[in-house]
Amino acid sequence: MTNRSTTKSTFSRRDALRLMGMGGVATLVAPNLLLAPAFGQTPPTTPTGRIVVGLSQEPTVFNPLMPHIEVDDGVNFSMFDALFRIDPYGVIQPNLAFEVPSQENGGISEDGLNWRIRLRDDVRWHDGTPFTAEDVKFTLELIVNPDFRAWRTTGHSQVRDITVVSPTELTWRMEQAFAPYLSFLTETFMVPKHILEKEADLNENAFNQAPIGTGAFKWGQRVAGDHLELVANTDYFGDGPYLEQLVFKYIPDNTVLYTQFKSGDIDLVGQAYISPDNYAEASTLADRVVTLVPKSSVETFYFNLERPQFKELAVREALYLAIDRQAIIDALNYSVPTTTETFMPKQSFYFNPDLPKQEFNLERAAQILDEAGWLPGADGIRAKDGVRLSFANSTTSGAHLREQAQQFIQQTLAEIGVEMTISNLPSAVMFGDFWALSQFDTAISGITYLIGADPDVTNRFHTKSIAAQGGRGSNNAQYSNAEVDALLEEGSRTFDPEARREIYFRIQEIIRRDLPFLPLFANTSVFGHKGSVGGFIPNSNTRTESWNAAAWYWKS
Repeated sequence: MTNRSTTKSTFSRRDALRLMGMGGVATLVAPNLLLAPAFGQTPPTTPTGRIVVGLSQEPTVFNPLMPHIEVDDGVNFSMFDALFRIDPYGVIQPNLAFEVPSQENGGISEDGLNWRIRLRDDVRWHDGTPFTAEDVKFTLELIVNPDFRAWRTTGHSQVRDITVVSPTELTWRMEQAFAPYLSFLTETFMVPKHILEKEADLNENAFNQAPIGTGAFKWGQRVAGDHLELVANTDYFGDGPYLEQLVFKYIPDNTVLYTQFKSGDIDLVGQAYISPDNYAEASTLADRVVTLVPKSSVETFYFNLERPQFKELAVREALYLAIDRQAIIDALNYSVPTTTETFMPKQSFYFNPDLPKQEFNLERAAQILDEAGWLPGADGIRAKDGVRLSFANSTTSGAHLREQAQQFIQQTLAEIGVEMTISNLPSAVMFGDFWALSQFDTAISGITYLIGADPDVTNRFHTKSIAAQGGRGSNNAQYSNAEVDALLEEGSRTFDPEARREIYFRIQEIIRRDLPFLPLFANTSVFGHKGSVGGFIPNSNTRTESWNAAAWYWKS
C-alpha cells in the first residue's frame, strides 16, 4: 500500500464539532480535506495570478522553529508543512503524515508513551529532494538541541529514542505521557536535514534568509521593509496552489492598511486585520467580503512580575480596578470585541465561565493602594519602600487603537496616583528580545495562549518557561506559582477530557486571582478580502489568516 491519500473524507461538520466539544481528535486519512475549496467553486487547473496580503507587522523570522510572532506564521504555513494540521473545527488532520496516530489505530500505545508515525511517500522539498522520516527525526532533535534557539521545547523535550524504521515510518518513546503533543505537532513545521545538518551555526545561516520547505509556495524574494513574495510550488503534493504568487505587503500603520484595502491595493487584510473602528464602513464596501470571527487571542495588559512595582498582588488588583475595560471595548473598539477574565478562548470546551468579573472602581483601587502602604509622594505619585508606582507601557507603533487605549489607561491611572509612561516600538524591536526576554515594564499585546485547540498553557505559565531566567518558553510575565506548575504537569499527563477540564478550570481560577496579566478583552477578527477571492476560510485554531493559502484563487 502506498502512503498517498487519494480518498476524500466523509467526516461531517457535525462529527467535527462533537469531537471539538469533547476535546478529542479524529483519526483521518485525508490530508487535503482542510485545503479543499468550498463546494460549487472552481479553482484554476494551473496556478494563475497573485494575491497581496496586507500585514501591519513585517515578517522577519523565516526558520519556523525559531522564536517568531503571528505575522511570521503566514509565511510558515505557506512554505512549510507539519505532520498534522488543525482545521477550523478543531479537528487534527494529516498533513505530511499519512494518518493521525491514535490509541484506536495503534499509532499511540494505550499508556500514551510509544508513538508510531507513518508518512506520505510523495512529498519533496522545494529543491526536489525527497522528504523522509530522517527529516522528522532531525527536526525533533534540532528543537531540543541546547545550541539551537528554539521557539518551543515543551512536549518535544519528552521525546526519546527516535527510530527511523523506513523512509516513511518512524517511532519514538515519550519520557512521560503528554496529552497535548498531537496539537503541538500541528505547529511544528518540518525542516530539511540535508540542508541544515551542514550548517556550522544553527541560529545564523543562509537557510534562515531563503528557506526551503515542502509547502504549497516557495521562496521568491524579500524587499526588507516593504514586501515578501512567494511563488507557486507546482510539485506540491496536496491540493493547490492555485496562485502564481502570494505577496505579503508590510503596512505598519493600521489606518493605512485599511485605506489600501479600500483602494484595492491589497486583496486580503492579514494581521492585525481591519481595525474595529473601520468595521461599519468596511462592511458596506462594494466587492468586499467582511466577516467577524471570534479569535483565540486575548488583548492583554502584561506585567513583568520581576519589576518591584508589581510584586504585590494588591498593586495588580488596584490597577485592574482602575482600567475602564468596557469603555475601551465600546468607545475605542466599537463593541467588536467582548469581555473575558481568562486566557482560555470562549469557544473552548475548557473555558471557565464562573471567574470573578472585573469592575471599574477608582475609589476602591485607591483604597487598596492606601491599605497596602502605597502612599502619594510630594509629586502625587504613590510610592512604598523607595519604589515609585511608575512604569512604562509598550506596544507596537502604528497600532492606533492600542495607542488610544494606552492614553485612556494612562489618564485613569493618574487619577489614583499611578504614573504610566508610553514607550512604543516598531514590531521587529517590540517582539525581539524586548518581549521574549521580558525587558519591558508592562506591555499591551494580543496573545494566543493555546497551541491549536489544546488547553495546555505550559509554554505561557510554567516556571520552567521563563526565557529571561534561562527557561524555554513564552512566560514573558515571569509568572511562577507552584500549584499552577503542578496542575500544568498533571493536565499534560491526563487524556480524559472531563478530568482535564477540571484541571484547567482550576488553573484559570488561580491565574485570575494572581493577575499576572490583565485581560482587556477577547479579540474578534474583522477579516476582509475582495469578493473575487475564492477559497478563503477563517480558522480560529491557528494564528494566521494564511493557514490555507494553498486553496486561495481568483474566481473567474
